[in-house]
Amino acid sequence: MTHHLVVGAGPIGRALALRLIERGDRITLATRSGTAIDGTQGLRMDASDPAAFSTAASKCQTIFLCTGPPYARWATEWPPIFAATIEAAQGSGASLVIMGNLYAYGKPEGAMTEASPYHPVEKKGQVRLAGWQVALAAHERGEIRAVEVRASDYFGPGIGKNTHLGVDFFRPILQSKKAMVVGDPDAIHSWSFVPDIVSTLVAAGDFTGPWGRIWHVPSNLPLSRRDIASQLNSRYGCAGRVVGYPQWVLRLLGYFSPMLREIEASSYQFRAPFVMDARETEALLQIRATPWSEALVLTAESYRV
Repeated sequence: MTHHLVVGAGPIGRALALRLIERGDRITLATRSGTAIDGTQGLRMDASDPAAFSTAASKCQTIFLCTGPPYARWATEWPPIFAATIEAAQGSGASLVIMGNLYAYGKPEGAMTEASPYHPVEKKGQVRLAGWQVALAAHERGEIRAVEVRASDYFGPGIGKNTHLGVDFFRPILQSKKAMVVGDPDAIHSWSFVPDIVSTLVAAGDFTGPWGRIWHVPSNLPLSRRDIASQLNSRYGCAGRVVGYPQWVLRLLGYFSPMLREIEASSYQFRAPFVMDARETEALLQIRATPWSEALVLTAESYRV
């Protein structure tokens, strides 16, 4: 039985572990708290501890790095996590699949592809880019085998707070109330459905071609949050509306909240078109995005119960 190490039990790590179990794989799910879900072996682990990480990765075929420190701690917590992950992959011989995002591209001019140049414009993008570059360098030296899967902002059934298209968006709209959002409600944006993220992670881990590259999660045509609210209103007979926080309010609140300071720093992603192109990934991995109408209904229904 194939054995994988999934690090992190957030919405993506948890869904990935369940998908791998469904196909008959053995999963160790590593978190700080030792969280376990049905069918997995829960392990309490600090992902920045090289010795603990290496022990956990022993005899595993793949390490899926799906953890995510709080925004305000990225600069201090990501570098040791990447270092421990690479050391564990090197020592165990496990392939490394990193769950990533689009921050490294900065403010894009046109759609972001798997080959787009890097121009991070704030610290979080710089941190994530540096982590990938360290992993890629180790890959190119022949020490490990690594890839990074990049998604845009994710959504899906039951996704909770601290996401741009989660419970704090869907529930007010479905209740004919006001959903407050970061940035311009009319700016188009790519959205990645969690099951499609999982499909891309699994396919990337199974890929028999060259590694040391980026994969983009296949996602539907970009939509603004006002467009999404309009679709929900039409389908469910509600009258929700979307209002953007004034930028000065985010800046002011950022003086008192490190988390909001980081949200404001990356809010450029919601003030102008932020579009991802995954055609290369679709062609090579042979996966497609879940149709938007299906993904939207599955997600909305989870907030109506």
